[in-house]
Amino acid sequence: MTAVLQNRPVSTPAPTAKKVPHHVVIVGGGFGGLYAAKALGNANVQVTLIDKRNFHLFQPLLYQVATGGLSAGDISSPLRAVLSKQKNVRVLMGEVVGIESDDKHVRLKNGETVSYDTLIMATGSSHHYFGKDEWSDIAPGMKTIEDALEVRRRIFLAFEAAEQESDPARREALLTFFIVGGGPTGVELAGALAELAYETLREDFRSINPGETKVVLLEGMDRVLPPYPGDLSVAAKKSLEKLGVEVRTNTLVTNIEGDTVTLKSGDIEEQVQAFTVLWAAGIKASPMGKAIAQQTGAELDRIGRVIVEADLSVPGCPNIFIAGDLAHYAHRTENPLPGTAATAMQQGEYLASSIKKRLANKTVGAFEYKDNGTMAVIGRNEAVADLGFTKLSGFPAWIIWIFVHIYFLIEFDNKLLVMLQWGWHYFTSQRGARLITGDDSIPALSALVIDEMTMGEQVRGEQARTESTKMVDA
Repeated sequence: MTAVLQNRPVSTPAPTAKKVPHHVVIVGGGFGGLYAAKALGNANVQVTLIDKRNFHLFQPLLYQVATGGLSAGDISSPLRAVLSKQKNVRVLMGEVVGIESDDKHVRLKNGETVSYDTLIMATGSSHHYFGKDEWSDIAPGMKTIEDALEVRRRIFLAFEAAEQESDPARREALLTFFIVGGGPTGVELAGALAELAYETLREDFRSINPGETKVVLLEGMDRVLPPYPGDLSVAAKKSLEKLGVEVRTNTLVTNIEGDTVTLKSGDIEEQVQAFTVLWAAGIKASPMGKAIAQQTGAELDRIGRVIVEADLSVPGCPNIFIAGDLAHYAHRTENPLPGTAATAMQQGEYLASSIKKRLANKTVGAFEYKDNGTMAVIGRNEAVADLGFTKLSGFPAWIIWIFVHIYFLIEFDNKLLVMLQWGWHYFTSQRGARLITGDDSIPALSALVIDEMTMGEQVRGEQARTESTKMVDA
């Protein structure tokens, strides 16, 4: 019996292949990408979040970094720290430069590729200069930390240069700040800049009076905050003017050259001097929109956004989705959804939910945007808010704006730091991040000085030649 058992072949179960989890690649660590990654943290999928930066940026408060109210770290959160508890999420620092929809992979700038089963593109937007990209060096916008720090550098350098300037006309130009664009970013930046000049810096200089600073907000349409209800636009304009901001509507910028800004209002053109011009007039989709269109045949709108299906997928590519500023979504709405943080958050969470449903063979409905309202802050105790069921301005809107922004900051330490600094600023009018870093020159002023030096050398050369001629004749 023993021999029989020993000679009988022993059957062993065949090794079963380990099932590879569905791989979701998310490109972009902004609101859309981050909220999608967080919502997929408990799903039976493998997630790779790719961003060229290692942090998430709370863009709605960039203008406060630009005016010295907050530091860059106060509104930034390391992506790895935010997603550390989502064990199925891998963070990869890299820049995606293209996609291959047939082979289902994305290409990184370093030449590597990352394959996907489902792809979410949430690469955001950049400044739109309406065909005048050469203005970007003269009139910086604010989309990144570097942008905000550059704006901060120029603002505080202008005051420092004015302190040392003896020519009254040039000093006036140094203390003149033009903000192009009367949307929420422009309104908030203008209000913060006015508070900085007229309150924070009031007693800090000896040769200049910061109260003589001229903050001018330019808007091409007939009112500031064009997407808002008319009465809130009126309230915002009154609040800005109360702070000392000069609001000019129906005014277009037609040229910026050195320290000269050309404005057009109706048929009237004028040239004014200003060494600091800040751009808040428009956005365009990231270059990835064009790459997606070239690869998939998707249609783009006039600012480069991908026109998506009702489920945020790219037409003809049911496994590629678009979220945030890169998406043109006009289903069930009269106009495309606004490129706001709220829109991106909702789209990110929706995509995470739809992926889970698809893997469970459940029906996926169309994306439905819930409009929780819009708001913009002008200054201390001054804001406007359209909450749908009611419209507010002044102190009540300001309180709501504060708590909403504190709530949506990503990490607890950011919430605490920002809340403490806002409290300190409220009672003292002081801003603790008034640092000038990087180059210590103002582009327009440097160009002007170089031109003057060149012209002076030419004049001196001409004078020398004239003297030489006189000597020869004598």
